[in-house]
Amino acid sequence: MKHGKKFRSLSRTKSHRKALLGNLASELIKYKRIKTTLAKGKELRKYVEPILTRSKTDTTHNRRMAFHYLLNNEQAKALVTELFREIGPKIADRPGGYTRIIKLPPRQGDNAPMCYIELVDYNELLLANTTEAAKPKTRRSRRGGAKKVKDTTTEATATKATTEATSTEEVKTESKATKTEAKKADKSNDKADDLTKVEGIGPKISEVLTTAGIVTFADLARSTPEAVKEILANAGGSLKSKDPTTWCDQAKMAAEGKWDELKKWQDEMDGGKPTE
Repeated sequence: MKHGKKFRSLSRTKSHRKALLGNLASELIKYKRIKTTLAKGKELRKYVEPILTRSKTDTTHNRRMAFHYLLNNEQAKALVTELFREIGPKIADRPGGYTRIIKLPPRQGDNAPMCYIELVDYNELLLANTTEAAKPKTRRSRRGGAKKVKDTTTEATATKATTEATSTEEVKTESKATKTEAKKADKSNDKADDLTKVEGIGPKISEVLTTAGIVTFADLARSTPEAVKEILANAGGSLKSKDPTTWCDQAKMAAEGKWDELKKWQDEMDGGKPTE
């Protein structure tokens, strides 16, 4: 009897229900949108959203937990890498609510209620519609058109007189504005890269490297593994045991834009170390 049980058993045993939800979560991460029954979709949302929350912080423990919930099957390794490299950064600014359920007409045959369950940040059509709806609409009025034309002509004559009197001051202010804009442009060009895309570098190691002056992929590529090892040794703690032998080469490939080759190489690695 189902007395006081708050979850949906889906007419399955515990092991069968766990396998079902793990497979549905794997398919949702792979295809970003799947079609299923409404009851399974609601249970899948409770099962997959904690996994998506873990993908926002790329640590070894979170990767292992995601691998566990995706049932350790053959596709789990590729799905975990896609989850932490592509989906995690995309949903980093969203504080929950990563999935959306769209109800569909009942299934023909058994009349079961159906639905789509999808990742919110991957539906480009709905995102485009929401951004267009958020734009402020300009209000147009038909009355008083002739009066506005007269007012504009008088305002134009007044502005001409003021601009002729203050032309020298405007030139000075424009030169200062151009200088400040040039400084801002120089600062914007020195944006830091996401060093956590290098296999083996986590958020804590990225902070240590940025404090040491290694901010971009090019900075890391110009450095040597010995220098990086010394920086980690000075930081102390568990960072002394890290092996940065491949970090400079990975950063060089990232700086040159060779992302496909870098991803293939990283898939062959084991925590940033080359496999034997």
